[in-house]
This record gives sequence, structure tokens and C-alpha cells, in this order.
Amino acid sequence: MSKEVAKTNRDMLMLKEDQAPKVGASLSQSKRRNISIVGIKPIIPDLNVKPCSDSDEEEKGEITKAFQNFAGLKSHDACYVDHKILYELEVEIIARLPCFEYWKLQFLNKKFLELLKSCEIFRVRQERGLVNPYVILHSGAESNWEMFDKDFKTFRRLPKVPSSDYCFFFSDKETISVGIQMDGIGNPIVVQTVEKYNADIKSWTMINGMHKARKFSSGYFLRGKFYVLGGRDENDKHLTCGESYDEATNSWELIPDMLKDMIFIMPSQSPPLIAVVDENLYMLETSLNELRVYDINTNSWKKLGVVPVSANAAFGWGIAFKSMGDRLLVVGTSHSWHRTTKVYSCCPSPDVEEQHWEVLKYWCAGAELPQFIHNCSVMFA
Repeated sequence: MSKEVAKTNRDMLMLKEDQAPKVGASLSQSKRRNISIVGIKPIIPDLNVKPCSDSDEEEKGEITKAFQNFAGLKSHDACYVDHKILYELEVEIIARLPCFEYWKLQFLNKKFLELLKSCEIFRVRQERGLVNPYVILHSGAESNWEMFDKDFKTFRRLPKVPSSDYCFFFSDKETISVGIQMDGIGNPIVVQTVEKYNADIKSWTMINGMHKARKFSSGYFLRGKFYVLGGRDENDKHLTCGESYDEATNSWELIPDMLKDMIFIMPSQSPPLIAVVDENLYMLETSLNELRVYDINTNSWKKLGVVPVSANAAFGWGIAFKSMGDRLLVVGTSHSWHRTTKVYSCCPSPDVEEQHWEVLKYWCAGAELPQFIHNCSVMFA
């Protein structure tokens, strides 16, 4: 193969992020557009039928021929076209499409369906620095989870959870994101044992137990350690202590009085609403609607002003408070008499006494936020 052809092949694999299609206002309002991949004529699938079972061999031949024409290869250079290169090129292109478009791949053919299931696309997005935050909300026992982009301009309803467990749907539960996998954990009980989850092999491993048994606690990673904060003991009494886990020594360190200044209004108060941004731990103090930041050196909290949601209306329940990259995200009812649910975000700073909260002004059509948020998780994919 000539140097010119080799250079062409390399240039084809070096795609820029700004070449990716942009997400529209919503899936229901987005304009229909055709996407050509390596000069192949796009085929509009019938979404009412199951994924087609076209011949892989015929498809490979068409893609190979199109790739040769695009790359300027002649017939005697065909032996140099590697199907692995074609596959890698497809993955590189698809990785630059918005995640909200990926569900359509299952209707093209079996190969793209298997590609979608393999998570190879998301691995490439991670390696190329193409990951974006997505907010996943659950607003009720009978409703689906909904996934929004970071600007809440596009959304998609996720499939229903395949479970008939009454306790899972109607009791308190937590949703956590591990890579591109979202896990729901329900039916909280007082426990002292701890398990660690490995997302790669999808298995749990028992580690050493905590010093205090607790339920309704909150957990977070901070400066290389995992922390557990607050909760209630076996007598339903609120705990003000925290604990930090060191994976290197497989041991827990008890941290007394982490929540000594927190006001507990009701026994049924929500777990601590906490989030980590730029290696700083923030908490929404629900009784006073205040934002606070933790000083790990003095084991104390600094006040950072009022949060523009009524977190005290339901004693901390029904509020989403999460970190999203370098920003804090809060979803809840506003202080106005209209009691409408709004989305706010800010770039927090421990050195500023009053944070600048920005309200979301534009909302994707077809989606409504309820006054009570049951679950919220932020996924980077």
C-alpha cells in the first residue's frame, strides 16, 4: 500500500469531536436527518419490525467496496482492506453520535445490535474523552425512569424495571451509576456489613464491617477514600458520626460528630443530601435550606448561603442534590407560592459565602417534573 493511501486511512480514523451531530430540542421535535457512514447510502429502518437478519457477508462486501472507493483503493489493493479496520472505523464514528441516538442501532442489523450490547462504543467514548453527564430521574412508583442531557433539552424514557417486588417500588431506594450501568438498591435495613461491587465482572465482595450499624445513611468518595455519613441506628436514633474506608488496609476509621451541627426535625428525616465537587464535600442542610462545605481538617461545616429550593417542605425527601462534573445540581420545588419544580445549578466555591445559582430556563418538550423526586442519579457515558 502506498504512503498516500496509508495516510488517507489514518486521517479517516482521526475524527474530531465537533464533527458529531448536535442534539436537538427533544426527540419528539428533532428534525429527521440522514447520517452517511463511509459513503454508504443510509437505509431508513421500519421501527415496527424486529431487527433484520440480513447477510453479514453481503454487508461486509458492500462496506469493503465503499471503503475502497472512499479511500481511493484500486481492485488490486483489496487484499489490504482489513475488516478489523472497518469495524474500528464504525465504532469511532458511532462513538461521536449522541447517546440518545444509540437505541436506533438495534434496528439496523444484528451486527450493530451486538455492538450496542458489547459496550465497546462507551469504552471508546471514555478513552477519547467524549463522555457527557446524563441525569436520570424517577418520579414515582408506577412511572419510568427518564434520562436527560446535562442541559435538560433532550430526554428519553427508559424501559421499566423488570421486577414485581412491592418493597422495591414502594419503599425508599437508592440509584447509583457505575460506569454505564445503573443499579437500584431498595428495602433499607440496619446493617453493619459492607460489600464492594465490581462492575466489570458484575459481582459483590464482602469487606470488613463498619464500626456502627446504620440505615438511611449516605456514601461518597473523597480523596481516595470511601465515606459513610449519618443514618439511623437499630433504635431509629439519628447518628451524627461518619466513617472512612481505606481500601489499602481494608479498615474503617470512625469520625465522631461529623453532623453535630445538623438539625434533626423529624425522626423520619431524609438521609444527608451530599455531593462532591473538586474534592470538596457539600451538603444541603434541609431544615434551613442551606448549602454547606466540609472542612476535613477541622471536622466542621462552613455555611455557603441559601439554596433556592424548599428542601424543608418534606424534611429533605423529594429533592435531588447531585454533583455533575464541576457543578452542583439541585432539583426541587421553588420558594415561590406556585410551588413549581425547577432545576438549578452552580459552580460552587468554598471561599464564597453566597453561591450563584442558575435556574434552567429552557425545558425539553414532552417532559414534566413532578413536585416530588423519588430518585436521581448522574451517569457519565
